[in-house]
Amino acid sequence: MTQTPLQDSANASAATVSADSARPPVAKRVPGERTHHGETFVDNYEWLREKESPEVVEHLRAENAYQEAVTAHQEPLREAIFQEIKGRTQETDLSVPSRKDGWWYFSRSAEGKEYGIQCRVRAQDTGNPVADWTPPAVEAGVEIPGEEVLLDGNVEAEGKPFFSVGGSAVTIDGNLYAYAVDNAGDERFTLRIKDLRTGELLPDVIENIFYGVSFSPDGTRIFYTVVDDSWRPYQVKSHVLGTPVADDVVIYQEDDVAMWLGFELSGDRRHLVLGIGCSEYSETRLMRFDDPDGALTTVISRDQRVLYEAEPFLLTGPDGEKSERILLTHNRGAINSMVSLVDPAELSKPLAEQHWDTVVGHSDDVRVNGAGVTSTHVVVSIRKDTIERVQVLGLNGLGTAAQEAPVEPAFDEELYTAGVGGSDYQAPVIRLGYTSYFTPSRVYDFVLPTPEKPAGELLLRKESPVLGGYDGNDYVASREWAEAQDGTRIPLSVLRHKAVKQDSTAAGLVYGYGSYELSMDPGFGIARLSLLDRGVVFVIAHIRGGGELGRHWYEDGKKLSKKNTFTDFVAATDWLAGSGWVDPARIAAMGGSAGGLLVGAVANLAPEKYAAVLAQVPFVDPLTTILDPDLPLSALEWEEWGNPITDPAVYAYMKSYSPYENVRDAAYPKMAAVTSFNDTRVLYVEPAKWVQELRNKTTGNQPVLMKIEMDGGHGGASGRYVQWRERAWDYAFIADSLGATELLPGAGLK
Repeated sequence: MTQTPLQDSANASAATVSADSARPPVAKRVPGERTHHGETFVDNYEWLREKESPEVVEHLRAENAYQEAVTAHQEPLREAIFQEIKGRTQETDLSVPSRKDGWWYFSRSAEGKEYGIQCRVRAQDTGNPVADWTPPAVEAGVEIPGEEVLLDGNVEAEGKPFFSVGGSAVTIDGNLYAYAVDNAGDERFTLRIKDLRTGELLPDVIENIFYGVSFSPDGTRIFYTVVDDSWRPYQVKSHVLGTPVADDVVIYQEDDVAMWLGFELSGDRRHLVLGIGCSEYSETRLMRFDDPDGALTTVISRDQRVLYEAEPFLLTGPDGEKSERILLTHNRGAINSMVSLVDPAELSKPLAEQHWDTVVGHSDDVRVNGAGVTSTHVVVSIRKDTIERVQVLGLNGLGTAAQEAPVEPAFDEELYTAGVGGSDYQAPVIRLGYTSYFTPSRVYDFVLPTPEKPAGELLLRKESPVLGGYDGNDYVASREWAEAQDGTRIPLSVLRHKAVKQDSTAAGLVYGYGSYELSMDPGFGIARLSLLDRGVVFVIAHIRGGGELGRHWYEDGKKLSKKNTFTDFVAATDWLAGSGWVDPARIAAMGGSAGGLLVGAVANLAPEKYAAVLAQVPFVDPLTTILDPDLPLSALEWEEWGNPITDPAVYAYMKSYSPYENVRDAAYPKMAAVTSFNDTRVLYVEPAKWVQELRNKTTGNQPVLMKIEMDGGHGGASGRYVQWRERAWDYAFIADSLGATELLPGAGLK
């Protein structure tokens, strides 16, 4: 059924219905005032926040009807891109099995099925450690003897509008399997527990939990996280199997609305590790499983304003005796962080008097992202020259002059991403994930160094197959540099098909994020090939606010330096326009979430530089959101943007760049905002208000569209085929807007 848009009515309280779905919906104006620091902002569209209102729902459906009418001619292109994604994807596939205790766990996907199937098969112990940690040969579409299905997502999702798993866990003995499911897209999960011996579900059902579940080592309890009314995880609770959920115990509650709470088991599973923090400082509390009724112990108080992670473990000394130690990854006197080894006895002293032994020293050129332990090695994640890498150090002599030199698995590409994909405390190997822009995802096992093999050994377990005649040599990835207004050099990753000529005629797309110290690392994307095959030069701008060049890079793009993120993106666009690859009139911008704020701000700064802007789940009304601590996750945002409630300078600065509040009389390019009705991170109301204001102010004739997934969350709809169609919509919008709809000669599926 085609929905019709709402139009202004004479009394501004009702809407007349137009039969013309090609006319943009016009929301009624209901002026509302927001006053802070002596400044009043009149918001005509805040009423669209009323999610339960039939009038609001009708308006959103009218927005969908309008975008469907305006983009109807793109449907053949969308179908072509969808078929290209589908044709390059091996639909019947599986993951590389990962060993946990006595079982190998893996997932299968099957052609025609939306969701993965979680499976396992029993492991063998022969006494040869490397052989015992070599995954079994599992074939796509072929069941192996003894294979068990833990969870078939397709069965679970049947008849549901949405399906997502927010965590799973298995007891050490392998008998019980816990899994948390979301059927709305609002990231509130229902936890169920299956007895794998019988296939029956236990009566224990826990509603409205957040991500992450873990069993206690003895399998009698399960730990989970609960969010408060503003969607902030604030409680870690413990449920004893077989007891009423109402009796569940709160292990810890975090009342500071600006702090996030999570938990995990230590690598050796002797402690429950509670992580409390924001992006600027943190606190770790430990609970010993051999003393579950004992008090939580704090490693370093948040009052010290140290940003750190802590991993307790037993270290064998020169005398062969094991003693408790804590591995700290921290920023104490080290803006890019470092790794230290601490005797827990030191923690009772004032911080200035504590003695910490250095494991990985501080470097201005190397960002330390984290460290963990196995029974024989420390595993360190670092970032150098924008690239994420992994290093390992033996535990022998750790933190002393006898400490071994780090060993780093070697790869042969310039731009790549290598990260720890999993490790087990007792395993002689660590699992690594590897990818680059044109190398499909690979899974390696890295055999940890031994005296016999001091460099370790890299074993390729799988490279994800890409069908349709894909050849990575058809594409080129290069590192280029743009220059920002203040002279800062901005790294760019420039991706193109090798057939594109440097004659200033191609189309270009600039993509960025630039917030929360997240890095846009090299990674393979099947869908992106459909743009490259149509001659689009794809630029990933590694702008300030991200983490590509260390902590300074992040801090120079947050709070009262946030505008660097936006001007860096414009500098990247200017580089592309002058590169000789593209026609400056054929450049689009794309970003999602905080990257949606980015492209929204950029559209206000320089609308003339873009032919189109695609904003995915865009955070375009940040000031309204962050001024209301009762809205989801608002208080947690103060560390990123500043607190405009208490600080008039932050308020004025945010107001000066908020996309919604700075829409102006200008010829905006073709615009599209893509969102989801049940998104809990960026509420649909932000793009809904933004597109109204854009239509009010634009002096141009290009359409402003909003596409809303009525059953999706922050990541869009669930189901891989649905997600492929969403990506096809996005890329067809870009390609059509740039006049890049035809495949290059010889490109495309083969």
